[in-house]
Amino acid sequence: MWSSQDASSFSKTRCRLRTWISDCGAISGDVEKMSHFYTDLVSDTVTRPSPGMLQAMVDASTGDEQRGEDPTTLALCDRVAQMMGFDDAIFLPSGTMCNQIAFLVHCRPGDEVIAAGNAHIMRSEGAGAAALAGAQIHPIPTSRGIFTADDVSPLIRTRRDRAPVTRLICVEQTTNSGGGAVWPIDTLSKLAKLARAKGLVMHMDGARLLNAVVASTLPAKNHCAGFDSAWIDLSKGLGCPVGAVLAGDSDFIRQAWVWKHRLGGAMRQSGVLAAAGLYALDHNINRLADDHRNARLLADLLSDTPGIDVFPEVIESNILFLDITRTGKTTGIINTILSASGVRLNAESPTRFRAVTHLGISSEQILGAAKAIKDACKA
Repeated sequence: MWSSQDASSFSKTRCRLRTWISDCGAISGDVEKMSHFYTDLVSDTVTRPSPGMLQAMVDASTGDEQRGEDPTTLALCDRVAQMMGFDDAIFLPSGTMCNQIAFLVHCRPGDEVIAAGNAHIMRSEGAGAAALAGAQIHPIPTSRGIFTADDVSPLIRTRRDRAPVTRLICVEQTTNSGGGAVWPIDTLSKLAKLARAKGLVMHMDGARLLNAVVASTLPAKNHCAGFDSAWIDLSKGLGCPVGAVLAGDSDFIRQAWVWKHRLGGAMRQSGVLAAAGLYALDHNINRLADDHRNARLLADLLSDTPGIDVFPEVIESNILFLDITRTGKTTGIINTILSASGVRLNAESPTRFRAVTHLGISSEQILGAAKAIKDACKA
C-alpha cells in the first residue's frame, strides 16, 4: 500500500515529466535542435516521439504485461489484430524478434524458408533463422524484393530424408532493399494459394506494411489475407521510440508467448510503450503519404544530376537509392561533405546511398538536401 509520501513523490515526478514534455518542442519536427543532422535521411528509425505521443506515454494505464494485466498493451494488441485480420497479437521489442519468433513457432530444425535474396531476414538479422530455429533460407534473386508463385513453385522440395523440408514463404512488405516496393495484392494472393495447396506457411515481415497500406489505399487485412502470421513496426514511419506487434491465430500467439519469455522479450509494464503505438495508429498512418511525396520529390530533384543514378525509377513509398559510381567519389567522401550542411544519407556501399523519408523531414528540408547532394557530387 502506498503511503501519502509515496503518492506525493509520484505526483511530483509526473508533473516534472509534463513540464519537460511541454518544454521539449524540439522533439516534434525540430529535429535539427537535437541532432547535428538537420535532415537525417539515414532511416525512418531516427524518428522521435512527438509531444503528443510522449504525453500519451506519461498518461498510460499500466499493469503486469506477463499476467495479462496491462490494459494499454492489451488494447494495442487487440487493435492491431483486428486491423490485420487476425485472432490475436503480441507486443514485442523489435521487428527482428517478430520474425525470429515466427520462425521458431512455424519451423523445426532442418526446415527451409523461401524469401527474396535481398530480404531483411537474409541481410540484417544475423542469420537468426539458422541460429535460433535451425532453418535455412532459400533466397530468390530479385532486384525489387518481389517474387511470384511461379518463382516459388519449382523451389518447393519433394519430401525425402536427406533434403530440407520446405516449410515457409516469407514476404517483406514493403521491400527495404527493393526501394520500398509494394507487393501487389494479386501477387500475394497467388502466393497464398500456392502455399495452401502445398501445405506451406505464409509469414509477412511487415516492417513497413502501413506504408504499403497508404500507397495502395487498401487496408492491412487485404495485404495479410492468406497469411499465417504478420507484424507491423511501430518505430519507423509511425514515430514510436520502440516496439512491434506480431499477429496470428490464437494458437500461434500462445506459442509466441513461450518464445517471448525465452528470448527475454517480456517487458512488465509495457503500456508506457504501447501507448505510443496507440497514439501512432490514431495520428501517424495517413501522414505516411507525406513521406512518400517527399521521397518522390527527392528522386525528381536528383534524377537529372550528373553522376547520380536513382533507383527505383518509380518511387512507391519512402525509400530510394542513389548510385554515385559515375561521380568518381565514394559515399564516405560525399557524406563528409554533406555533414557540413547537416544532411546525412545511409551509405550502403562505397558507391550506393539509401535515403529514407519520415515524419521528421519536411518538403523544405528535401529541397535543401537535394541542393546539398548536388553540390557535394560536383565538389
